[in-house]
Amino acid sequence: MMTLAAASAAPPADPEKPREHAPVDRRRTAALAWGAALALFALYAALSVRDQQRMLTGGFDLGIFDEAVRSYASGHLPYVALKGPHVDELGDHFSPIWAVVAPVYWLFPTVYVLLLAQAALLAVGVVPLVGWAARAVGVRSAIVVGIGYGLSWGLASAVGFDVHEVAFGVPMLAYSGTALGQRRWRAAAAWALPLLLVKEDLGVTLAAVGVYIALHGARRLGLATIITGLLGSHLEIKVLIPAFNGSGVYTYTGSVTSGLSGGLPHAIVRFVTPETKVMTVVLMLAITGFLALRSPITLLVVPTLGWRFISTDPDYWGTAFQYSAVLMPVVFAGFVDALVRLRATRHPLSVATARTALLTSLVFTAMLFPDYPLSALIHSATWHTAPRVGVARELMARIPDDVSVATGNQLVPQLSDRDTVTLLDQQTPAARPAWVFIDTEDPDNFPLSGGQQAQIIAQLGKEGYRTVGDAAGYLLLER
Repeated sequence: MMTLAAASAAPPADPEKPREHAPVDRRRTAALAWGAALALFALYAALSVRDQQRMLTGGFDLGIFDEAVRSYASGHLPYVALKGPHVDELGDHFSPIWAVVAPVYWLFPTVYVLLLAQAALLAVGVVPLVGWAARAVGVRSAIVVGIGYGLSWGLASAVGFDVHEVAFGVPMLAYSGTALGQRRWRAAAAWALPLLLVKEDLGVTLAAVGVYIALHGARRLGLATIITGLLGSHLEIKVLIPAFNGSGVYTYTGSVTSGLSGGLPHAIVRFVTPETKVMTVVLMLAITGFLALRSPITLLVVPTLGWRFISTDPDYWGTAFQYSAVLMPVVFAGFVDALVRLRATRHPLSVATARTALLTSLVFTAMLFPDYPLSALIHSATWHTAPRVGVARELMARIPDDVSVATGNQLVPQLSDRDTVTLLDQQTPAARPAWVFIDTEDPDNFPLSGGQQAQIIAQLGKEGYRTVGDAAGYLLLER
């Protein structure tokens, strides 16, 4: 295979010049791209909605973002009662991008707004990638790109774990990566610039986009983008987040700095060990048939993988949760870019390499699909709601709107769009909620253990709470 450096030295032909192969009809290309987005939206929305309906979502993190957006919709900063009294979510992660959802939430005050918004954002990321592939290398290749992106394990893991701010970054990176491959430097920088509003670490990814632009064409624009990205992340981490949380510090600094302790050799070893980190990289490349290695665009994954692998938190290392969602549009932009480069050579070996990579992409996508959340859609259990869920909803219907409720993690998103919800462990005798709703049969009352929950129930009885409902393992108490 060509190296990234070699690929960098052989940029694709100017997209403004006429191609020798027959042009693809633009309407057909647009229909293919947006049709793929619509199909993916249906898949993502179906899984998210069914998880919520079956009460498989959690306060951490769907409840957190629901409370934040609800606060924005009320004209306030994103206060999150789940994290404590007057806790501003901007003091944890700098994600003011959530405010754009507030007008829709104001009209339709339901947690489903967030779930559908994430489904739409992730799905739209396929549009520029499929469109670019269809125009540059053909419809069949574009279909493979759309399948690989849409069913990728990184997006599936994000959809299967509530909602997260990184969903906003996915279409931004898809459009920016496509613009980079087409040498549209201003468009690439413009699409990447809002990453500063998505999450504090993505300013470094913006800077990486700037590096690409500076090295491949527009030096001044590239340098400006680099400076904007690095200064933006620095300002958010060192000034804005500490100001919003009132502590003067960024909560996650320790997990990264401790990973850097011991000097450069230790950091290098830590970057590739344990083997979970290597497997994450292998699976990330495998879904592109390893062809993304031929494109320098793929190097845009380095900032995200860097902080994740250096961190001492093992949750960041693997393929679960939402952390890899922003990697998917980057590697698939690299995939399309590599296909374009191979086509430009017109060498028989290049044609064979491209076909092999496309087939390999499909094979790995199919092999990995059963191991990740989207596969739940083909299981009958996903479309069946347990009877006790109906009992829980009947009990929750007795709780009035706009009251304070303490409950367990898994029950939070069922109430957070209409009440002020906190976790059971946050309560003190001096500030008890008006209502308490507990699952005593199958508790997910993070961070409490079963024994701690039993102690709290006994204490609430002593403090005068009365039982309003007790059925199917659910206990509803009123102060």
